[in-house]
Amino acid sequence: MTGPEKDARHEVSLVTGASRGIGRAVACVLARRRGHVVINYKQNEEAAQSALRAVEESGGRGSLCRADVEDPDQTAELFAFVERHYGRLDHLVANAAAGPAKTVDQVEPRHLARSHAMNAQSFVIAAQHAVRLMDRGGRIVAISSLAAGRAMPGYAAIGAQKAALEAWVRYFAAELAPRGVNVNAVTGGMITTDSLDHYLRATGLTAGDIVPHIPKGRPGSPREVADAVDFLLSAAAEYITGQNLVVDGGLSISAPFCGHP
Repeated sequence: MTGPEKDARHEVSLVTGASRGIGRAVACVLARRRGHVVINYKQNEEAAQSALRAVEESGGRGSLCRADVEDPDQTAELFAFVERHYGRLDHLVANAAAGPAKTVDQVEPRHLARSHAMNAQSFVIAAQHAVRLMDRGGRIVAISSLAAGRAMPGYAAIGAQKAALEAWVRYFAAELAPRGVNVNAVTGGMITTDSLDHYLRATGLTAGDIVPHIPKGRPGSPREVADAVDFLLSAAAEYITGQNLVVDGGLSISAPFCGHP
């Protein structure tokens, strides 16, 4: 995206894994501020319909497309849907993620394969499809994790692939910049989502183990991550590419909470 900002009312955004949590918050913000949003989801139809209602109630416009971005063929079908209905894409937000909460000695080959497919490979394939639809330039944002750069209990399988994701963000940013496409990442810290609840249950940690290490003294909200994504899609971020914007209330600069609880 170069030059003056395009009319945000007519922009088309795709958010993967957008039926709940951070993805849902991103979809609502982008639909309200930036035009039409395609809400991708894997299988939870009820959650997807709820996200669509939230988008419409916020004054935005949205549509649903079911596809498992862990599967390259389904990813291709997702982008075929976007091209068929809109003819182009302005923004891709790669939010879908998954992986086991296992210690390093518990990680099996199947865990490695799935974590790679879901957290790194899915981004690469989606970004390749997206750029082909960004004939007017565009923006790509990947949602990463603090575990990409530091050890967190039970998070090795996901964290290592998020580190790979961040490396891919830098490579895409460098190679796509001449085509007017900016590529960045946003990393949330302790964000109040179902995924956080699942992680705490799986590891035996509690919010009380983490919050004291957050200088802001509280968890973050999905909306706060969504606002950071929206900034990177705006004209104000035109000269920002290949970067990782951390939204964690200062957790990553405070004393670590690594190790087993």
